[in-house]
Amino acid sequence: MNRFVAALALAALLAPGATLAAKKKRRRFVREKPVPVYTHGGMPNIQAQAAVVVDLASGAELFQKNPDAERPIASISKLMAMMVVLDRALDLDGATAIEAGDRDVARGGARSRLPVGMKFTNRDLLHAALMASDNRAVPALGRAVGLDPAAFTAAMNKKAAELGLVRTSFGDPTGLDERNRSTPREVAKMLAAALKVPLIAEITRKASYVASPVGKPRWRIEYTNTDAIARGRKFTVLGGKTGYTDLAGYCLAIAARLTEQSGQRDVAMVFLGDHGKMTRFGDFSRAAQWIAEKKPSPPPQQAQTPTSAATK
Repeated sequence: MNRFVAALALAALLAPGATLAAKKKRRRFVREKPVPVYTHGGMPNIQAQAAVVVDLASGAELFQKNPDAERPIASISKLMAMMVVLDRALDLDGATAIEAGDRDVARGGARSRLPVGMKFTNRDLLHAALMASDNRAVPALGRAVGLDPAAFTAAMNKKAAELGLVRTSFGDPTGLDERNRSTPREVAKMLAAALKVPLIAEITRKASYVASPVGKPRWRIEYTNTDAIARGRKFTVLGGKTGYTDLAGYCLAIAARLTEQSGQRDVAMVFLGDHGKMTRFGDFSRAAQWIAEKKPSPPPQQAQTPTSAATK
């Protein structure tokens, strides 16, 4: 009888009307198909809907794919949000409590590990926002510098204008709003500006970090970087940010120091709208291999002002 009941339960789980949770569980076992490194034309086989690879020393573009396409950028928005917060002299050792309003702003995003009512240092909240993309940390940090979500968003748009990002706009500080949009070219500029801030560069290249609520040192929240390249040891990552929403797809903005036979090259790469969680990291690896093997030079017509070198 027990076997019969178990069989019925299994059949219900696998039926077309199975619960969303069960379907999500089954999807975990689906592997992404291998992608060739190069296209037939010898270019990196980038799967993202829009992408750009920029030489940071010269500011010249080495690769582009729909570089001016405006797309949602999801949590890459947090680079701009944290620049705004740090511009306002955030007290890193000060403590900020997570409030119900922070939970409301973060609703619809990934699960947060910051309980309502708990206090955390602003330093811990910065790590939570930039490394783990915890959405509750973002409005909490805004409040720490006197910005409610509406004022925070307005400050981000103002900062974008100051940086000359004319095709970049924000509808909320977390990246959950579909109005948070930019282009690969402008995201690369935003990344370069963010990495001028030493603390942002330092945090976003860390592999892991441990946070604790104020007064509860034994309560450890162990964060790992959402950027698989930063977690690995193969590449020297200078900083960056991942992003994902259903509309944006999987996104990555990353700066890295690539080693070539003739020396080193610092590059920024932006991939927007990948279909697989790991595909954006595969795009990075394919582009890095292309640079190492082909040593591409920018087109002759590109004479640009060097993009600010990433923090070393």
